[in-house]
Amino acid sequence: MTRLAVTVLAVLLAALCLTGWRLGAVTGELGDAQRIIGTLSAGIESRDRTIARLNADAKASQKREATLRLQQGRASTGALNRELTIQRETDANPALRNWTAAALPADVIRLHGRPAFGNARDYLDWLSTRDKLPAAGKQPADAGRSGGG
Repeated sequence: MTRLAVTVLAVLLAALCLTGWRLGAVTGELGDAQRIIGTLSAGIESRDRTIARLNADAKASQKREATLRLQQGRASTGALNRELTIQRETDANPALRNWTAAALPADVIRLHGRPAFGNARDYLDWLSTRDKLPAAGKQPADAGRSGGG
C-alpha cells in the first residue's frame, strides 16, 4: 500500500509540477498579450487624437474658407458698385465720355506693347535694349518703332 501511496503521491507531484509549469507559461503568455494590448491601445489613442486634431483643423479651414468667401462676395459687390458709379459719372458728363472714347496716344500704346518671351534671358535682354522714353516735350528718335521687339 505504501508503494501505491508513493506512486499516487509521485503522480500528484508530477501533475502539480506540470500544472505549475503550465501556469508559468500561461502567465508569460498573459503578460505578452497585455503588453501587446497596451501597445495597440496606445496606437489607437494616438490615432484617435490625430483624427480629432484633423477634424478640428478641417472645421477651422471650413470657417476660414467661409469667411474668405464672404469677404470675396463683399469685395465683388464693392467693385461692381464702384464700376456702376464710374459708368454713371461717365455717362452723365459728355466731356468725360468723349475723353474715355478717344484713342490712347502712341507713346502710351508703345509702353503697353511687349513681345512674347521664351525664357528669362530674353526678357532681361529686352529690358536692357528697349527704347527709353524721350524727355518731356521732345519727340522720340524713331517715332515709327512700335516697342522694342
